[in-house]
Parts: sequence; C-alpha cells; structure tokens
Amino acid sequence: MQATDMSKGFTIIRYIEATPEQVWHAWTEPEAIAHWWHLPLTSTPREELEFDVRPGGHYIYTSLHHETEKRMTSGGVYKEVQPYDHLVFTWGAPGLNPEDLPIITIRLDRVSDGTHMSLEFRGFSGEPGDDSYYDTWDVAVKNLKEYLTPAAA
Repeated sequence: MQATDMSKGFTIIRYIEATPEQVWHAWTEPEAIAHWWHLPLTSTPREELEFDVRPGGHYIYTSLHHETEKRMTSGGVYKEVQPYDHLVFTWGAPGLNPEDLPIITIRLDRVSDGTHMSLEFRGFSGEPGDDSYYDTWDVAVKNLKEYLTPAAA
C-alpha cells in the first residue's frame, strides 16, 4: 500500500449546541455512535461496533446500506485520548498497518453555550463537493450535530 501523505488534508469546524462532555460521549460510546456515524441510506448496527477508547486501543464499525444490504467495515487505532479535549485516531480498513492510514484529530473547545469542534483529517486531500473524504466526514459531522442538538420546541 502507498504511504499516506500527511501533508494533505482538511479541517471541518462546527459549533455544536452541547457540552464537550456530551460531544465526547458521542465520539466514544458505541450506543451513541450507532445513532450518527454513517452515511445517508445506511445505518450502524450497535452489535457491529467495538470501541476500546484508550491509546493503542482499536475500534471497528460497520455501516449497512439499506437498499443493497452491503456492509462496509472501517476501523483504526487510537493514538491520543484526552477526555473532553481531544481524540486522535487512524481511520481505514481494519487489518491495515495503522502507520499507512489517515489520521483524524477531534478537538473540543468549550464555549459559553456549547462546543466548537474541529475535525482535522490528515492523509488525503478533500474539499466541499468532492463526493469523497471531505463530503463523507461532513455528513458524519452533520449527523453528529443533529444527534446532539435538541429539536426546537
């Protein structure tokens, strides 16, 4: 496999109307992840999630396409875990060398009425409308916001 070029990447920054603790929980607890970490027309079955959130711990998740019933499995290794502050992990197909995978850094900054969250993706280029890495993660972040943001009364 070709080495990932860590000079390439992108960052997605969003405000989320939730505390850093709530955002952290959504990134680290399988019961929460099953609700948001997937693309349109897919779901993430809870029984197909494994998360060992600690430095060196692995995670794996499967997305199930509703129309084709095709399963797509992804996973990686946690590099840094600092609760309520930042999370660094690799992302790709399970079983690949973690040193060859893109790295994702999630940073959480508390603001008076919520959290500023940044997702930095290193390893491949991406931009809005690319129908690839950027758009995939942008959809995930939108799902996360919807999951965490209370519906208007």
